[in-house]
Amino acid sequence: MNGFSNNPVVRMEKIVKTFYGVPALNNMTLDLYEGEVHCLVGENGAGKSTLMKVLSGAYSPDSGYIEVYGKRYTHMTAELSYKLGINIVYQENLLVPEMSVFENVCIGQEISSKCGFVSFSQEQKKTKDLCEYLGLHLDIKKTVDKLSVAEQQYVKIIKALSTNPKILIMDEPTSMFNVEDAKLVLDMVKRIAKSGVSIIYISHFLKEVIQIADRITVIRDGAPIRTYNNSNQEANIDKIVNDMVGRPVSVFYKREEHEIGEVVFEVKDLVVEHNGRPINFNIRKGEIMGFAGMVGSGRTEIANTIVGARKKYDGKIFLNGKELNINGPSDSIKHRIGYITEDRQRSGLMLEATVVDNLTVVGLQTKIKGFFVNIKKLIPTVSNIIKTLNIKISSPLQLVKNLSGGNQQKVVLGKWLFTECDLYIFDEPTRGIDVNAKSEFYKIISDLAAQGKVIMMISSDMPELISMSDRVIVLRKGRIVKTLERSEISENSIIRYALEVNKDE
Repeated sequence: MNGFSNNPVVRMEKIVKTFYGVPALNNMTLDLYEGEVHCLVGENGAGKSTLMKVLSGAYSPDSGYIEVYGKRYTHMTAELSYKLGINIVYQENLLVPEMSVFENVCIGQEISSKCGFVSFSQEQKKTKDLCEYLGLHLDIKKTVDKLSVAEQQYVKIIKALSTNPKILIMDEPTSMFNVEDAKLVLDMVKRIAKSGVSIIYISHFLKEVIQIADRITVIRDGAPIRTYNNSNQEANIDKIVNDMVGRPVSVFYKREEHEIGEVVFEVKDLVVEHNGRPINFNIRKGEIMGFAGMVGSGRTEIANTIVGARKKYDGKIFLNGKELNINGPSDSIKHRIGYITEDRQRSGLMLEATVVDNLTVVGLQTKIKGFFVNIKKLIPTVSNIIKTLNIKISSPLQLVKNLSGGNQQKVVLGKWLFTECDLYIFDEPTRGIDVNAKSEFYKIISDLAAQGKVIMMISSDMPELISMSDRVIVLRKGRIVKTLERSEISENSIIRYALEVNKDE
């Protein structure tokens, strides 16, 4: 391992972590050596980021233990991981946009002058020295909101290094980069590792993983599948892909087939990013169109643009032969488009409101006239939806925040069923719900399709995509790379197109 100590600096043993009864990590084991670049790969939702949040103290494991420099811990805290020299560069942008580069780098570790005031000159020197060490050319006085996406990522890396970490976790650091910017990050990683810092590197870009990894661990469904020693060229992309996708037939849902009609929804030359590529696709009556892709592929951005939650730069949207003019979510509601969001608690529900409030909040705009509404009188109206979806509640007046994750997700769907939509967009419809609730959800989606509704289903759950989809659109970096027909859909084909492992990137 780059000639450093033979003893691991970190060992995570039999880590188990569940959310609402759904396992995210299942007896996960991982070790890391001094000066090593250990890459973690796996599909979206495989458990990579969850494992790192356990190591960095953001999550506590349900069982298992963590050893750092030979000392055993049942769980970490953010303070403890920091003291042990663990730092993480998250996918999310945690920088302060209005502050300069050097101020962001030094937040929480401000440098004081002899008089006790913050010494901006010393902070600037520290940041400049780190930039030179990494081979970066940044205007350290520029505010972060004036930087490009790539430059902001560099700032996050500099900030992490400013704490002199012994263990550095990098979570999808190049997911939005072009080839040239990504190469710069890879060079940085190699340089940092040579200095003795141990690096856990998460990425779905398999070509760059092969370039920089000392070892590669494949994770599937929260468990380690295999660890490759890359120094002796043991790993290759074909082997890694096969490890990522192998699952027993029993995990796939069996849905009933039904007739699919003519095209009723069409997107023409839709542009969702500034200078982005046009997107074109159509969906037929009764068809379930799956949308696949890795982190940063642009799936949710397309959905948000369709419903007006995100700016449309260009293009046209047609439903039932009519061009839609959607400038905001209220317009999409009027056009009978329902969006079952992946983030039910933040944007899908009013947690402090009752079940009946949540089920009727959207439909009130289109189905109920007048300014004053007696919510209690709406209970008989929604009782059929509660029964159809098998929402387990003590009363329609029960607060949604007190429901299980699966029942909360059913309430999100229920409000759109109450509205009676023509197009349903499901964004990660079964994330965080148990197996039984998943089966119920699949039955509901299949029934909607059988009724002739149009279904867009964005999912990172491979068995879900394969079981439910009539076709699958695979996206990468904001563009459609392949539309798979029913006979072409498989785990291997989806992963290969999502990763473009057969093409030069």
